Amino acid sequence: MSGATARPWWKDAVCYQIYPASFKDSNGDGLGDVPGILSKIDYLRDLGIDVVWVSPMFDSPQVDMGYDISDYEKVYPPYGSVKDMEDLIEACHQRGMKLILDLVVNHTSDQHAWFRESRSSKDNPKRDWYIWKPPRYAEDGNRLPPTNWRSYFSGQTWEYDEHTGEYYLHLFAKEQPDLNWENEATRKAIYDSAMRFWLDRGVDGFRVDVVNMYSKGVEFKDAPIVDPRFYEQPAWCYYANGPRMHEFLREMNAEVLKHYDAVTVGELPHTPDPSKVLDYVGASDKQLSMVFQFDIVDIGQGREHKYHFEEWKLPLLKGIVAKWQQFIDGTDGWTTVFCENHDQGRSVSRFASDSPAYRATSAKLLSLMLGSLTGTLFLYQGQEIGMINLPPSWPIDAYRDIESVNFYKTMAAQSQDDPAELDYVMRSLQILGRDNARLPMQWTGERHAGFTHGKAGPWMRVHDLYGEINVERQVREGEGSVLGFWRRMIAFRKEHAEVLVHGAFEGFGMGDEKTFVFGKKGAGGQRAAVVLNFSGEEQEVELPGYEGLVFRVGNYDDAAEEEKGVEAKSRKLRPWEGRLYLAGC
Repeated sequence: MSGATARPWWKDAVCYQIYPASFKDSNGDGLGDVPGILSKIDYLRDLGIDVVWVSPMFDSPQVDMGYDISDYEKVYPPYGSVKDMEDLIEACHQRGMKLILDLVVNHTSDQHAWFRESRSSKDNPKRDWYIWKPPRYAEDGNRLPPTNWRSYFSGQTWEYDEHTGEYYLHLFAKEQPDLNWENEATRKAIYDSAMRFWLDRGVDGFRVDVVNMYSKGVEFKDAPIVDPRFYEQPAWCYYANGPRMHEFLREMNAEVLKHYDAVTVGELPHTPDPSKVLDYVGASDKQLSMVFQFDIVDIGQGREHKYHFEEWKLPLLKGIVAKWQQFIDGTDGWTTVFCENHDQGRSVSRFASDSPAYRATSAKLLSLMLGSLTGTLFLYQGQEIGMINLPPSWPIDAYRDIESVNFYKTMAAQSQDDPAELDYVMRSLQILGRDNARLPMQWTGERHAGFTHGKAGPWMRVHDLYGEINVERQVREGEGSVLGFWRRMIAFRKEHAEVLVHGAFEGFGMGDEKTFVFGKKGAGGQRAAVVLNFSGEEQEVELPGYEGLVFRVGNYDDAAEEEKGVEAKSRKLRPWEGRLYLAGC
């Protein structure tokens, strides 16, 4: 194909997200680091990974695990140095892999030099680099914040600064003040410090944090009251997808990204309308390469409070998959495939079964589903070995995440420590909490799961089941392990990319609450059918009417021999069984 019509490299890529604190500790201090990542780079290559995504490793006070950046041009010292990052970039490139970083430019740390200047006085040249507003006053004279917006990490989004007598905006923690993208000088500084600095060192692109929150408008209205128990209310309708959002992204491309052929994948919450998502990912508009749409990972979250878990049924998940598979049909947009990241509970525990009898089978089921879907595939560390949520027996003291801990404290105070309410909160956190993804990577069955060999132990407690679920054990088990299945599924996906990566999706029996059946149609008459049993009982499914379907991949070890070369129109699936059939290949 010509250069004008060739597919971008990132469409066929398989990407792997690394959370630096929890991946691999190289020096025994209990915290993961960049040299630790480097020590496992061949493991990622052998898995079939094309792109390594490193979550924030920049200098930071670590209030929000590195998403509060104090210097974009330095590495958090316990993680390593800029030179270590350069070595990691080079190691990836030597192996034919790419490396992308998190781009966190909605906010900085309050320890960033820019903010220190901004808060020093009202007439400082950088005052307008952040969002400052005077207080409001109630009829009784009490001081009120400029709006009633609720922060993601509980409480209000405004922090009063005694020194200058004004509030600054922070959508997240109070230590994470929001940058003012309305200021051109601010944007230029972001492009130089957060982007060009790393692109010039060989970085291949960015995962862009909360990419639709830079433009907040200028009106700053109060949010509607949806929970009268609190003054603060959810207000994303006022600060997400604001009036200049697309303008800012086009400028970012024109000023920076196009000069490096850099890939971008944007974190795009609060955007359920496919037409609005296409506004971000249409190739001709040159804004973002692709985005993470969060409907799947938001399943089970409460409507008023994220950590008020709500029961759900399989048709909800199937409908979401179909929606974000099909929204690019007939367009120049692109999509992503994922069901885990650093902000979510583990997929085996959330969408399948983490019981001892079925957790490995369930992990393979999800691998088969994800590996068959159209779009760029993203895995999160530990997903490839079927890591599961932390045990329900762990108390709140074992949780480290600022969002989870603050929510627990807020609900404890509001409910006056009502045991039933707090049990509900703990159950919700055990399913949905961000700490589930942040437990140390389970490399071996040795002490501390081989994550660290330091006497002090890891920064966060290792999962109780590390002896049963770890890389070393699954390498010994070979192809029958979850890790072995992921390796085979990634290779199979690449071998049949026309139908699996680029094919058109169609769902069947979408109202069925136990099974998920879908077909894929690719170029040259290629067809695939995937049948998945999302239950602990046998289920019978009908295969799509594609002529000449032949069984190719299954998550039960005996499935290949049972159906080798046999065509099938219907199939009885065992608990949590998944099968992939091909035709015309």
